[in-house]
Amino acid sequence: MMLNDTYKTIEGTSEGLYKEKGSKFLAFAHSVDNIEVVKALLEDYRKRYHDARHVCYAYSLGPEREETKAGDDGEPNGTAGRPILGQILSFELTNVLVVVVRYFGGILLGTGGLVVAYKSAAADALSQAVVVEKTVDVPFTVHVEYPYLDTTLRLLRKWEASILEQTFELDCLLKVAVRKQSVEPLREALEKVETLHLEA
Repeated sequence: MMLNDTYKTIEGTSEGLYKEKGSKFLAFAHSVDNIEVVKALLEDYRKRYHDARHVCYAYSLGPEREETKAGDDGEPNGTAGRPILGQILSFELTNVLVVVVRYFGGILLGTGGLVVAYKSAAADALSQAVVVEKTVDVPFTVHVEYPYLDTTLRLLRKWEASILEQTFELDCLLKVAVRKQSVEPLREALEKVETLHLEA
């Protein structure tokens, strides 16, 4: 059975712009992988664009989009954050934060106009982004005695596991990450190597 163990995100940062009736909507898309980074970026944007009327945003976190949130920052409910989030989802992305900064041009756009503006600014930023596909990796720890280290390392290479940390004391302790769909076959192969202990 093939598990769905990949997701799409962006690399780095990209920018977009939308103008309507004198209002400017500056959009910024960021690659993010946890809520702390999201909070720090939002705080930074609010400081940097303290003279803007609104700093709206949406984000999606986790390979299965386990966490999503949209913020209107004073715009009418559902006219800013939700259209931004809609673009993240329609681009099929996750681990992404999109911030749209609005400078008011003096003419009200109405709720329909706002939805179009925030959606268009977000879409522009995301269409400029470099989209990458990543694998969902599962970390686990392998304890192995020295005589079996070469065999273990060969198996890890075969299943394309990355070694995050290694400690050599009485025996070897390897912290590794492997693609979700390879976890079981690798575990089975490693369990055949004598004196090997696995911890999830």
